[in-house]
Parts: sequence; C-alpha cells; structure tokens
Amino acid sequence: MIFLELNSGDTAWVLIAASLVFLMTPGLAMFYGGMTRAFSTLNMMMMSFSVMGIVSVLWVLYGYGIAFGDSVGGVIGDPTGLIGLADVFRPDAAGDPVLYDDRLPAMAFVAFQCAFAIITVALVSGALADRLKFSAWLVFVVLWATVVYFPLAHWVFSFDGFTAETGGWIANTIGAIDYAGGTAIHINAGTAGLVAAILIGKRIGFGKQPMRPHNMTLVMLGAGLLWFGWFGFNAGSGLAADGAAGTVWVNTIAATGAALVAWILTEKIRDGHYTSLGAASGAVAGLVAITPSCSSVSPIGAVIIGLLAGVICAMAVTLKYKLGYDDSLDVVGVHLVGGVVGTLLVGFLATADAPAGIDGLFYGGGFDQLWRQAVGAGAAMAYSAIMTAIICLILRAVMKTRLSPSEELSGIDVGEHAEIAYDLSNVRYASWRGYSHTLVVPAREDSPATSGKKEAK
Repeated sequence: MIFLELNSGDTAWVLIAASLVFLMTPGLAMFYGGMTRAFSTLNMMMMSFSVMGIVSVLWVLYGYGIAFGDSVGGVIGDPTGLIGLADVFRPDAAGDPVLYDDRLPAMAFVAFQCAFAIITVALVSGALADRLKFSAWLVFVVLWATVVYFPLAHWVFSFDGFTAETGGWIANTIGAIDYAGGTAIHINAGTAGLVAAILIGKRIGFGKQPMRPHNMTLVMLGAGLLWFGWFGFNAGSGLAADGAAGTVWVNTIAATGAALVAWILTEKIRDGHYTSLGAASGAVAGLVAITPSCSSVSPIGAVIIGLLAGVICAMAVTLKYKLGYDDSLDVVGVHLVGGVVGTLLVGFLATADAPAGIDGLFYGGGFDQLWRQAVGAGAAMAYSAIMTAIICLILRAVMKTRLSPSEELSGIDVGEHAEIAYDLSNVRYASWRGYSHTLVVPAREDSPATSGKKEAK
C-alpha cells in the first residue's frame, strides 16, 4: 500500500512491541538454561541464540514473503517480489514508504513478525534438551522455519487486503480468532516438540534418574523477562496504541497472575509444596493460554482462562512420565496444552464487548465460534505433527542427530561447544575486611586431585 498518513504513535508502539518480543528469546534462553542440568546450560542457551541468527536471515530472504505474500489457495504466500524484502523496503516513485494498513510502515510490521518467528522456533528446543547434536539442531531450524512456521503464519496472521490481496485460510475462510499466536506459535511449537522428542528418543536415564533444574534463579529471571516481553507480544498484536491494546494488556496480566496462583495451589494439594518452578511455569502457562484469546474476552474471562490453564497445565506436565515421552522442559504440557486451552475457551468465553466483538457459547453466541476455534487448533496440530515428523526422519537418514552415550553422559556443553557454564575449579573472592581467599573445589577423577584448602593473606 502507498503512503497516505503515517501514524507516528502506532509506529513507535509497534517498534517497541517488536523489541519486547525479541527480548523474549534471550529470556527463554535463561528460562530453559536454568531448567536443564548444569552440563547442558550453554547448549540450551545456544539453541535459542542460534535461532535468533538463522531465522532473522531467513525472514529477510524469503520467510516474510511465504508468510505474507499473495496467497496461493490460502495455504502459502507467494514470495515473488518479496525476496530480500524488495517490494517492502523499496519506496514508491514519489519516494514514500510502503505502508501496512495505510498508517504503519510495512518494515515495522516486518520487524514485529520477525520477532514472532524467532520465538516460535526457539520454543521447540525445550523438548530436545541434553541429547541433540547442535549441527542437527541448526539444520532443523532452517527446515522447520521454512516448511512449518512460515506457512502456518500465513494461515493464521495473513488477512485479506492488508499485506496482500488475499491471505490465509484460517484467518479469512474459517475465521478462527488467534489474536497473538495460540495456534501458529504455541500449539505449533508444542506439537513439534512432542513429535521431535519421540523421534529423537529419550535421554539416558529418563524416568530413572533425577533430572532437576540446576539453577532456579536463572529460571525465575527468564520467566520474568518472558512475562515482560509478552506485553509486547499480546498488546502489540493489534498494531495500534489504542483502547484495544489497553484491554489486551490488562487481560494478559490478569490471566497470567491467575495461572500462577492456580499452578502453585495445585502443586500444594498434589505434592505438599509451593515451588518456584511451579510459579514460573504457571506464569508461562497463563501467558500461553491468554495469547489467542486476549482480544475476545473480558478481564473476568481472562482470570477464568488463567485459572483453568494453571490447573490443567500443572497436571499435563506429569503425562510424560505416564506416557513415556521425554519432553525435557515441558514444552508439551505448557505450550501445546496451554495453547489448546486458550484457543478453545474463546469459543466459550468470548464476549462482543471485547475488542474482537464476538460472542461465545456462554454469551449467547452458540457453537459458531467454538467450531472455528477447534478447526484452527486441529489444523495447526495436524500440519505441525506431519511436517515435523518428515523433517526429523529426513535428518535421521542423512546425518547424525543424537549424541553418543559417552558425550551425553559427560555433558553436552563440553562435547558440542568445548565450554562449561560454571568453572568452579579456582574461585577467588574478597571479604569486606580485605582478606582474599581461594576456594579449591575437588576435581573430577580424570583431573589432578586438589585439596579443599583455603588460603588467606
């Protein structure tokens, strides 16, 4: 579209929101990094940081075109003219920039959606911690982003008459409400994590040895950054600094708080303790569940969604032990289950008083919106499962995807990156009195023995 009247307020908000969403991926790296065992910390963080590099390049080269080009049958965008963002970056004959919706620079929309693409791919990594070769992960990122996320983003986020004449089938033909990515992002990533975890196989000792988070401080910090960034994720998805953004912001915090409380109460009843991991996971579950529904429910509806997501996801994360799949960091229990909960509850709790203007079953709208939500969720799940399985099987056939048992047991950080997250072999610190001490930690059996002496001067 050609320049008419740039809205500087909306432009500023969208660029800020894009930056908040981008911050979520380093936050995810901390969240996942703390949840792994100590010898996998750097690898887990590298999986997220590598996505930031790869997907940024793919998005510029062809990803945006596949997601938001003119639709081919509602299934995929035609990237012709959008390779390298040519038709978006290049101004018109008058020197005016191309705009999205006649008010927002198209490049600002490109930036916002790029951050979405990055976080979606990074989410999958949590299901594969501790055992996947880093080279296999890099190839997986390229393939999965290209054939799974970019087309699904077209289905859900590409609306007729905005970035192209025609858009995706879920957004336009089915009319499912997915304000900020419950289907294209969370159901998609959760399903991919489940399929990939099954095909890659379990960690050595899964279900027999404790595999607890090694650094809950890092987990809590990561969860806080995710929560902070999520306000851009949800409130920025309307692409305007208006009343709808305010409603979405409030619904986001209400659902997240309710889910956190519901999760830790579920833990207390079931296990006898309130845990920091439960608080962090509950917050993320609430954020996931409110993502598709934040524009369509009232604040009370958001609280209900959060409460249900907190309880259901807290129960769902235990399924991996009963069903035998090794979802290392609960991508399935939180993102897949939370995404399904939030997407389907739109069909029950949507109210026409909310920005989306749709009534669900409990507000007199009947089953009309509910079936649309179910079709959108089911289609995203089926497509992601099939394509992820194909990608994993191809990778297994052409390259080594799994660490050797010795590499896995000795630590993926050393084997894949020649680094360790915590070098405690010679820790020095000074007291307030000016004394310096050397704490010598006993080395492993394959290292020269050291004593635990302390020196003072």
